[in-house]
Amino acid sequence: QVRLVESGGDSVQTGGSLRVSCAASGYTDNSPCMGWFRQAPEIGREGVATIDINGRTNYADSVKGRFTIAKDNAENILYLQMNSLKPEDTAMYYCAAGGSWVGCMRLLAHHFNSWGQGTQVNVSS
Repeated sequence: QVRLVESGGDSVQTGGSLRVSCAASGYTDNSPCMGWFRQAPEIGREGVATIDINGRTNYADSVKGRFTIAKDNAENILYLQMNSLKPEDTAMYYCAAGGSWVGCMRLLAHHFNSWGQGTQVNVSS
């Protein structure tokens, strides 16, 4: 089992930047994918970004060019750097692990078997 703990959520203004982190423990290298998902009222849970064991990344169209996912393998920490933030980025951001290859490529939440508690990101206009 993998335990995931997110941190770094905050309230920022439109156009600002924020980095959220996910500390993983009990990690197994057998998992081919980790990622970030978010959920906002009236929107539901949606994929944001994923990264596979080869370092290849996938992004939702809504964040491509603004967000960057990265992983520190030595420290088992997953990051999401968010730039040029918009009010529509406001959501609870969840870290996920144990994703399949297909779930990684297509940002499919149901293909991930480990989840953190989430960290709140608020972007005001």
